[in-house]
Amino acid sequence: MNATRKTAQLQIRVSEAQKEALRREAGRAGVSMSDWVLCRVFPPARETFQAVLREIGAAREPGFALAELNELLTGLSSQELALAVSEPPRIELEPYRLAYVAAMVEQAATTKGGEAPAWTNDVPALAEPVFGSSLESLRLHLLTHSPPPFRRRNIFIDSSIGDRA
Repeated sequence: MNATRKTAQLQIRVSEAQKEALRREAGRAGVSMSDWVLCRVFPPARETFQAVLREIGAAREPGFALAELNELLTGLSSQELALAVSEPPRIELEPYRLAYVAAMVEQAATTKGGEAPAWTNDVPALAEPVFGSSLESLRLHLLTHSPPPFRRRNIFIDSSIGDRA
């Protein structure tokens, strides 16, 4: 569960049957009712996704943070992925990084047989193409072999989710 210090309280009204069901589920999970409910509302994978996005935004060179995002997305099941990426980035990312993240999320969803979250549709293509290599001789290959979510965003690479660059 998230180690964030809890400083506020929220009270909700539930029936006795609902309270008992929550108590049972929390007991099965070996956590308090509060932690069980919070884990459902703020899934750990969603919080991890947002934390990695903060790293991507803060990094001078985002390569390692993007690799960390790749590891996260690759390791999630289709259902976990859908929950993890359901919210758009909570931080502002520069256009290239945002486009790259959106392409990675879309590619991961496609690979796992799911649908990309709606927020990825709102991420525009870059105005100028960006190539994963500065070698002119590789450009044709990159233009024709980049995964579709990257190509649509004017990013031309030779690897995608689950691959290593």
